[in-house]
Amino acid sequence: MAKSVVGVDISAAGLRAVEIVANSKSRPALLRFHTVALPAGAVSRGEVVEKETVATALKQLWSGGKFSSKDAVLGIGNARVFARNLSVPKMSLEQIRESLPFQVQDMIPFPVEDAVLDFYPISESAGDNGQVIDGLLVGAVREALVGNVTAAQLAGLNTLEVDLNAFALARAFQSGASAGGTSAVIDIGANTTTVVVSTDGVPQFVRIIPTGGSDLTTALGSKLNVTVEQAELMKRTVGLTASRQEDRAIGTATMELTAELMNSLRTTLAFFANAKQTAPISRIILTGGGSNLRGFSSALSEYTRMPVSIGDPLGAVTASTKGKRGGLINGVGGTYSVAIGLALWAAA
Repeated sequence: MAKSVVGVDISAAGLRAVEIVANSKSRPALLRFHTVALPAGAVSRGEVVEKETVATALKQLWSGGKFSSKDAVLGIGNARVFARNLSVPKMSLEQIRESLPFQVQDMIPFPVEDAVLDFYPISESAGDNGQVIDGLLVGAVREALVGNVTAAQLAGLNTLEVDLNAFALARAFQSGASAGGTSAVIDIGANTTTVVVSTDGVPQFVRIIPTGGSDLTTALGSKLNVTVEQAELMKRTVGLTASRQEDRAIGTATMELTAELMNSLRTTLAFFANAKQTAPISRIILTGGGSNLRGFSSALSEYTRMPVSIGDPLGAVTASTKGKRGGLINGVGGTYSVAIGLALWAAA
């Protein structure tokens, strides 16, 4: 019987995990899922700050979710992680990885000796001096990875891989209605917004924007002089659409605060469009907790002049009775997109 793998999404909002088992004869099967909240400050913008606290929460996550495997794939995606397009002379992947520290010193925003570097090959093309491999340079500050891995180790987990959240998102939306052509998946998390553009399921472009749904909630609360809890409720019930006169101030304030993120997303997608004119983006798939902002998908469609839909990350898996597919769809499916994609790493 195939071994199952648990994808673990670590964020300031909490821990989310999904257990998936690969099946060679059909789609991977979702077995279990669970979430555990974290105390404020334990994780800051995707990085584990309090290792012992997060390790304790991971133990609670495993106990509450009744996960049968301790094999885990951890996600990472924050301000100290990046992905950039890079073309290198054709050679083996091992040789490319060995050469990265010497090739990319001017491309990374931190000392190369403090970095963990990897290369994700996409395609081959003809360069001025022969064949080249086009791909994505992925880099992270070593410290940003160590905290997450250490917390998992303290919790008794076996970390199989630390994967970029953007790659997990591409994996989660590479089948079903989301498959084929070029699409942009936009995941609005608590403190970061991840954009990954894929063609036929293969990531072509990644950007991580250092703002998210929690930042908007805090700013809205300050602007309207209400509590964070009240601001969050306003986002979900009124958001960018204010049909009642008494809600107009909320809608206006939310639109003003959302405009910066909208502009960043439009600029990001336009940058890709200019760089990759042969693979125009045909649709935007919106996911993450921030996608629940009322009216956001319609406004984003107007801003970008592209069709926008709310993604269903469960399109890539089947769900057993224990998986409770219906429970995931009812309002929280999008918040598990990264965890599902991480767990699918073993089936890729």
